Amino acid sequence: MTVAQAVVEYLSKQYTVDSINGVEYRERLIPGTFGIFGHGNVAGVGQALKQYQQLDPAIMPYYQGRNEQAQVHQAVGYARHTRRRQTFAVSTSIGPGSSNLLTGAALATTNRLPVLLLPSDTFATRAADPVLQQLEQPYAYDITVNDAFRPLSKFFDRVSRPEQLFSAFHHGLRVLTDPAETGAVTISLPQDVQAEAFDVPEEFLAEREWRIRRPDADDDDIARAAEAIRSARRPLIIAGGGVLYAYANDELAKFVELTGIPVGYTQAGVGVLPWDHQHSLGAIGSTGTTAANAIAAEADLIIGIGTRYEDFTTASRTAFQNPDVKFVNINVAPIDAYKHGTTLPIVADARKTLVKLNAVLGGYRVGADLEQKVAAEKKRWNATVDEAFDTRHTPLPAQNEIIGATSRAMDARDVVICAAGSLPGDLHKMWRVRDPFGYHVEYAYSCMGYEIPGGLGVKRAALAEAAASTTAAGTGRADVRDVVVMVGDGSYLMMHTELVTAVAERIKLIVVLIQNHGYASIGSLSEMLGSQRFGTQYRALNEEQHSFDEGETLPVDLALNAESLGVKVIRIEPGEKVIAELEQAIRDAKAAPEGSGPILIHVESDPLLDAPSSESWWDVPVSQVSELESTRQAYQNYTEHKSRQRKLLG
Repeated sequence: MTVAQAVVEYLSKQYTVDSINGVEYRERLIPGTFGIFGHGNVAGVGQALKQYQQLDPAIMPYYQGRNEQAQVHQAVGYARHTRRRQTFAVSTSIGPGSSNLLTGAALATTNRLPVLLLPSDTFATRAADPVLQQLEQPYAYDITVNDAFRPLSKFFDRVSRPEQLFSAFHHGLRVLTDPAETGAVTISLPQDVQAEAFDVPEEFLAEREWRIRRPDADDDDIARAAEAIRSARRPLIIAGGGVLYAYANDELAKFVELTGIPVGYTQAGVGVLPWDHQHSLGAIGSTGTTAANAIAAEADLIIGIGTRYEDFTTASRTAFQNPDVKFVNINVAPIDAYKHGTTLPIVADARKTLVKLNAVLGGYRVGADLEQKVAAEKKRWNATVDEAFDTRHTPLPAQNEIIGATSRAMDARDVVICAAGSLPGDLHKMWRVRDPFGYHVEYAYSCMGYEIPGGLGVKRAALAEAAASTTAAGTGRADVRDVVVMVGDGSYLMMHTELVTAVAERIKLIVVLIQNHGYASIGSLSEMLGSQRFGTQYRALNEEQHSFDEGETLPVDLALNAESLGVKVIRIEPGEKVIAELEQAIRDAKAAPEGSGPILIHVESDPLLDAPSSESWWDVPVSQVSELESTRQAYQNYTEHKSRQRKLLG
């Protein structure tokens, strides 16, 4: 068989195996392949996919995307919703087809989410050299475009001979299924090698199971952590995505109910507890709640569980003001367990670690003063959010009101999707999550354009989830989670092309498009930093000043754009009833049957109406010298915040 045929059949036989609370799960690691074909892969992977489609479409289903980067985003969205047990392969041609994957690769690796990238490469034999789209470097003729994947991938290999296929994929899938090392796995396939025939051992094509490693915590580490917790007066848990990937929600709930220790969660950790749980402080850090940040400022022990301590989480290392603060870090990845110079790293699975801590901490509980302060701070923040949701600005609403309407219209099991702009921060602090799978914001890379393809990947996973539940129960079709993408016009214009994919496959994806004629998030940040919202508004060019800041609003109709792609569109007109109409529109979209295709709801907002303050900070440097008075004032404010920054190790 050819190399490409061997790759496709091999991937169809790979399974992940996982055990959660005594229940065994066995699922296909690669349930399908995305691909856009060019001369680099049409006769290789393309031919193989077509051949197996004719033999049996279930062997390796093919999915057609409109942009290579967006295909990676779909795979990442799917991987996160399946808790990293499944992902997709992505095949591209050479040249721009391959390099279009680079942003997606960086996003996957930054988020620690698995995706298998199969970019085609130029001739290994150099028989036709240089070929169309080949990169030539005079100092190193073996370099190709695909070498750019090396720093962006958790594993990279190039199959220059058919025999290299075996070790390349064996080690690639080892990394793909490793909770501590996962990310983008890139295996470069030269276009001539893809089509080359060779003898493939049957062992390579046999079914193989990849068990998800969930290392247990060392008993000595548990004892030291328990001692630190018992000695703390004001401990705080920071829960990250690792809690969700370890299926540790229930154990975390037991832990906080046993000890009374409050929890603040990161962007990736939203959903570890319901928003109204007694011990949940909500989001923490620069985009956090005032409740979580108030408790963090006084905490003497931070218990980080499954978090990588991004600068938003630590408020650029100003969140923890107690001079004696210590860190207990529980993480399956050593790089994260050792952060902030901790002497108490626990390199282990979050759920298994919490099980052991729950067993040894019987009788311990935080003081009543901390529990009282937690309750008071929660009450203060909840009142702040209620006011933000219920205030009615006309004729254009604030983004806060739009978030509130969307939240009220969605069911507990539905999933909200976002990635970039002002929305992620506002959602993080205000979204009232009720389900562990209900919140999906890509914020490790905060990639504009992720929202629609990422949401489509989540919807694919939700459909598969419902189908699996139906099969297991042997009854009628299980309810499918609705997936609601919230996206601003800036991100929409970056990458809306996968709406066509949703149209082609009749996938019901609900998109709430917030039109504010520019980049609201960076506009606000620019103003704070003294740059006067420069270059952040969508305006016609003022040729005299060569400025895009004061011209007329562009006559762009994004609702009409979506309609032209075959999407059903609901327009919400500005006015006094905009929030009520938006809420009803989302309910109407939810009522549409599965298989009816995507629905986009277009609503305008006022970008100058900000969300409630987190009473926190984010370190973005300000020019030390400037001719602008606004910048000079911003620098004074910056130095005041900078003085509170801690010099934590790691």
